[in-house]
Formats: sequence, structure tokens, C-alpha cells
Amino acid sequence: MREALKDAKVSRETAVRVKPERREKEWPRPAECRVVTIANQKGGVGKTTTSVNLAASLAMHGAQVLVVDLDPQGNASTALGIDHHADVPSIYEVLIEDLPMKDIVVPAPEIPNLHCAPANLNLAGAEIELVSKVARESRLRRALDSYDTGMFDYVLIDCPPSLGLLTVNALVGGDELLIPIQCEYYALEGLGQLIRTVDLVKSHLNPGLNVSTILLTMYDARTRLAAQVAEDVRNHFGDVVLNTVIPRSVRVSEAPSYGQSVMTYDPGSSGALAYSEAASEMAHRGASE
Repeated sequence: MREALKDAKVSRETAVRVKPERREKEWPRPAECRVVTIANQKGGVGKTTTSVNLAASLAMHGAQVLVVDLDPQGNASTALGIDHHADVPSIYEVLIEDLPMKDIVVPAPEIPNLHCAPANLNLAGAEIELVSKVARESRLRRALDSYDTGMFDYVLIDCPPSLGLLTVNALVGGDELLIPIQCEYYALEGLGQLIRTVDLVKSHLNPGLNVSTILLTMYDARTRLAAQVAEDVRNHFGDVVLNTVIPRSVRVSEAPSYGQSVMTYDPGSSGALAYSEAASEMAHRGASE
């Protein structure tokens, strides 16, 4: 297991120890908009679930939040109750046709303060179409720079399960990287490759990118393996790992089928409480930096 982590090194320059849990109704808001890319090329680790539920939780505690859905499957759009059929203007038109971001951003119907830039299946061909575009790796960054992100406290970018051009655009477009890691051994494989990709992006395209947060997901307290993975990740990455772990939860899995986040579908469930606590850590870390 440690072998799988040996090449994955993260700067601890901005790591901050989290103080004991807080229960304020409104959490502190960052001094300026935090653009956070949520990425891991392995599928099934909880990227979209994390994007949606962190966004919902932050919005429910007073923050203005935008979710940018970069996954052609459009699962984040679905979970937020956003219509994203093929005729709806989406992030595809922004990346390929230079449509302004303001023309596609829509409010989430269930949660005030939460907005979404939806994806649809057209995005599936974007990897190929981007190859011939000028500055193909930074088209999302350019779109965000020309959009008034100052109206938001957080922009969360949900990535597809790959390290292709869509994910590279997300890494170039973000200031921070949040990596969800499933508490199973195979989830650690490829993590070194992701960190190497991040280092390349920092060297050539986005020197300000920082791996600020690692979130342990799908934690099963009944298994010794989950505890071992969590311990190894914490020992290797240190304070960038959130104290909160996300347990396996049926409610978290059910919520998207109702076009909701778990925060509105079942706010008292273990998954909702865990994501709320993780979002609180994010908010207070940002306020203390």
C-alpha cells in the first residue's frame, strides 16, 4: 500500500490544522473566490458526489457556490436537478464555441445560493475537438477569467474519470485541487500519476495550483483495510487530509435519482452529516489561511 503512495508527494506549505468542529449556522466566507478542482482519474471514488454535496452544504450555510460540470455524463447536473439534454447550452459550447459562461449558468432549483454550469453528452466529443483549438489546455481558465466569478465564494469543478484534456482544463482553471480517495487499496493506484500530472500542470500551465485538500470517501468502519488506507493516506499527505471521513451511505447513492443532493434528500443521514462537516472544515480552513 505504501508502494502505491511512494511517488505521490504534495506540498504542505498551505496545510492548516483544523480546529475542533464548529456548529455555526453561517460559516466564514473566503476573502476571494476559491476555485477548487475535484479530480481523481479513477472512477467510482466519489468525485461527483463530493462536488454536489460540498457545494450544497456550503450554499446552505450562506456561501454563493457555482458547480462547473465537466463530466460528459452530466451526473452533477442531474444531482442538482438541472436540465441538461442535448439542446441545453452547456459547458461544451463554452469550451468549443467560446460561448460566454454567463449564458449557460443556471440556479439549482432546490437550494438557494447554488448555481451550475451544466454538461451534456456533446461534451463526450470535446476531447477530440479540443486538440485543434488554440490554447486548448486553458480554455476553461479563459472562460472563468472573463466571467464575474467574484459573485461567488466557491467554484467547484467536477471532472471526468480520466486525465484527458477536460481534466487538464480543470487543473489549469482551478487554484486548488481536492482529491477524493476511496478507502480501498485499488483507489491508491494511479494516485502517483495524478500527482505527477499536477506537477506538470504547475510547471508549464498553472504554477498557482495547489493540492489543498484530500477527502477520504466510502469509509467502512467494519473493515480493517479502510482504517489502514486512511492511516497510510494521513501519514503520507499529513494535514491536507480532512479530519472528516465520508462513510458508505445508501442515502448518498439514492439522492441523485431524485434530482437532489443528500443534503436535501435526507439531511439527517450519516452521509449528509459527514459532508456537512467536511464542508465546514473546508470553509474554516479557507478563512484561516
